[in-house]
Amino acid sequence: MPVTAPPALDASTWPSLAAAHAERADAFTAGRRERRSRQQKHAIEDFLFEYYPVTPAVLRRWHPGVGVALEGPAPHEGWRWYRVEADVVALDVEAFVADRGDAVRFVHGLLTATLGRPALTGCFGLHEWAMVYRETDEHRHPLPLRLGPAGTDAVVESHRIRCTHFDAYRFFTPDAVELNTLRPTRASMTAMEQPGCLHAGMDVYKWATKLGPAVPGDLLLDCFELARDIRTLDMQASPYDVTTYGLDPVAIETPEGKAEYVARQRGFAERGNALRARLVAVCEALLR
Repeated sequence: MPVTAPPALDASTWPSLAAAHAERADAFTAGRRERRSRQQKHAIEDFLFEYYPVTPAVLRRWHPGVGVALEGPAPHEGWRWYRVEADVVALDVEAFVADRGDAVRFVHGLLTATLGRPALTGCFGLHEWAMVYRETDEHRHPLPLRLGPAGTDAVVESHRIRCTHFDAYRFFTPDAVELNTLRPTRASMTAMEQPGCLHAGMDVYKWATKLGPAVPGDLLLDCFELARDIRTLDMQASPYDVTTYGLDPVAIETPEGKAEYVARQRGFAERGNALRARLVAVCEALLR
């Protein structure tokens, strides 16, 4: 069966899409870029650029995504995994899958499995509390503990911890590890990931970056925006005092705080699943 040429965006259409993408990306990264010029840190926002090592310059680079070609001269001609045929530029799917096929299959399997599970609520963001439980050394973030060390430990000890996310669990303090009712591992990630987990929601952005130029620019920035919004709640509900950043705490040690956390958690699960479905479609287009 002959291969169908991908639909092409003409030269009067795609430059405006690329410009709008760059403008949106620049708005997302303005704070990071301004702070870098003054060598200042931000305990909440810097996470998005350090834990997920994508620079502002890379984030603003627009890709049309798998299955879409560009007419006319385009900067993509010199970018990795792009090919030029008959004056149109498009992602070279065969070359990309040859290089990154294992990653594509892993992301597809993980996101599909996560989509098939219900969102578990009730963790109340206690993973961040478990990361400082009985900690005597310097904390991960240069912020004071809202309830102090003893108050923080008391919250951990009075709750059931059920963290499903390995990349959160691996940062638990030694005393907190045994308090978790689960034992997530890197190998069990596909079997344990669930959409209610805030870190799994932030990681939707990570999986988008792993798919590189196959992901259309709007989808990449939607994933980044979700990660940014989740990261804000993650720190509001943490044991740290975030009022210096103009944020109110979500006091998960209270009934009111728990209710707020769960409501926002459910909203993020819905947004995350919508983006997961779009990324699964990207994977399937690559593997088809």
